[in-house]
Amino acid sequence: MVRKTPAAKKTTIALVGVFIVAVLVCAYAFAPGATAKPMPDDTAGSAAAQAEDPAPLPPEALAFAVPGATALSETDAPAPDTQTPAAPTEPEPAEQGKPADKAASDAETPASSDTPEPKKDKYQTDPTPAGKPKPQEPQDTVVDTTVKLTCTFSIRCDTILQNMKNLKESKVSLVPPDGVILSKTTVTFSEGENVFDVLKRVTQSKKIHMEFSGNPLYNSAYIEGINNLYEFDCGSRSGWMYKVNGWFPNYGCSRYVLKQGDTVEWVYTCDLGYDIGGGYSTGT
Repeated sequence: MVRKTPAAKKTTIALVGVFIVAVLVCAYAFAPGATAKPMPDDTAGSAAAQAEDPAPLPPEALAFAVPGATALSETDAPAPDTQTPAAPTEPEPAEQGKPADKAASDAETPASSDTPEPKKDKYQTDPTPAGKPKPQEPQDTVVDTTVKLTCTFSIRCDTILQNMKNLKESKVSLVPPDGVILSKTTVTFSEGENVFDVLKRVTQSKKIHMEFSGNPLYNSAYIEGINNLYEFDCGSRSGWMYKVNGWFPNYGCSRYVLKQGDTVEWVYTCDLGYDIGGGYSTGT
């Protein structure tokens, strides 16, 4: 029988211990539900893990992705900028028979829910009062030069005489002593002609200065100045107005077709017509 030395015994015991440890490690590694954790030097396992894309977070989880953040819904998103202010536009001049302040208020004053406003035509003209001539568009009017009629014309600015303190100094010499630029004159015209047609012809024949501009909004000519006296020359409420047979029409002079025997007066106002009996003419 061979007797083991003490060194051999120690070697046998160490081998047995290593075997037991190996058995325990294998049992743990292959146990149900166990997962192997890659060691720090397991580069293959780390690369595989990085290659896998993580599942996207649901929207509600975004609130917790960054400390202090809150999830935004579609209704929380800022609205597009719709508050860009429009470029300012210059106001159109009033119709010759409608003062500027009233013409502007027509567009600003909301309609009453109880009493609807009278319907304007496409040129923003109020309905013509009963018994008064309705406006006729120049492009639709036929002039018959074979039929000759007569009317009377006059031009005056006597209201300025009571408001000389408001008149521009450069215009003082243009105001006649009695305020009459053209005394009542009988004029011949053709059937179908309007007040503007005759005014042009009269001022040209009498060598009286007259300046006008076209106003597409009202489809009419606008008289800016006569005898070099212009609107605003005698205050911010001054300008030219016209009346026919004592009535201040509420539409432009190139839309008023003349009849036999009409009396036409061009008058300068210093107070939007209120000083000459035509303050915002309503047709009365």
